[in-house]
Amino acid sequence: MSATVLYMSMSLDGFIARPNEGPDDGLGDGGLRVHDWLMTSGDVDLEAIRRSGGVNGKIVDEFMATGATVAGRGTFEPAGGWGGDHHDGVPIFILSRHEPSAEFAEMPLVNYVNDVTVAMTRAKEAARDKNVLVHGAGTAQLALAAGVLDELELHVIPVLFGQGRRLFEGLAPKQIELQRTRTLEGEAGVTHMHYRVRSRSQAFPSPTTSGHLGAAPGANAGVQPLLYGEPVAVGDMLDLGRGPILLLR
Repeated sequence: MSATVLYMSMSLDGFIARPNEGPDDGLGDGGLRVHDWLMTSGDVDLEAIRRSGGVNGKIVDEFMATGATVAGRGTFEPAGGWGGDHHDGVPIFILSRHEPSAEFAEMPLVNYVNDVTVAMTRAKEAARDKNVLVHGAGTAQLALAAGVLDELELHVIPVLFGQGRRLFEGLAPKQIELQRTRTLEGEAGVTHMHYRVRSRSQAFPSPTTSGHLGAAPGANAGVQPLLYGEPVAVGDMLDLGRGPILLLR
């Protein structure tokens, strides 16, 4: 049976990017460190890692064997849309509140979708008996909130960033139970940890139901909330896969 699986590299303290992210530096100052395990000679080289025959090569083989990809616009577009093909010609579903520009609309494998549940459902249908590769922090948070993320494969790097953007920043105040199914020690110090999403308990009491996608008042003060990698503002109508909500302060 097909499963939706998040594949993400992060620091030991949970960051996926450093400060000063931008169009020319999507991981911020020094953020490329979390992808060292995928590099040879200073560049990301997936084929070289696959040929290495090590643990890291096994992990790369796994996510390159997926049958569809789901990501947010903020992950996809700064990467140039992966040239229109993430891997092996599989369908790509991009979460966005906006229509694609002409550059991306002309990519035959790419489908823009404004609902996370629809994106995951369509990706599973396209993948058939293969898993779906899920990528991006915003997409992961929305999928967890909607109950449509099945598994997580986290590549934990032995470094502390201290600041930047965290993978699970802004999750709603509810407890999500995970089952660890595998831990592998990879080359270059990376630890690959695989989890299955087991259950969701009752939401924790909160002094308000408003905020940054469920965050308590004052959390991340001054930080612009993101949806699908795009800024959102107070008064915006958001759809998290379970009907629209109004973002309040």
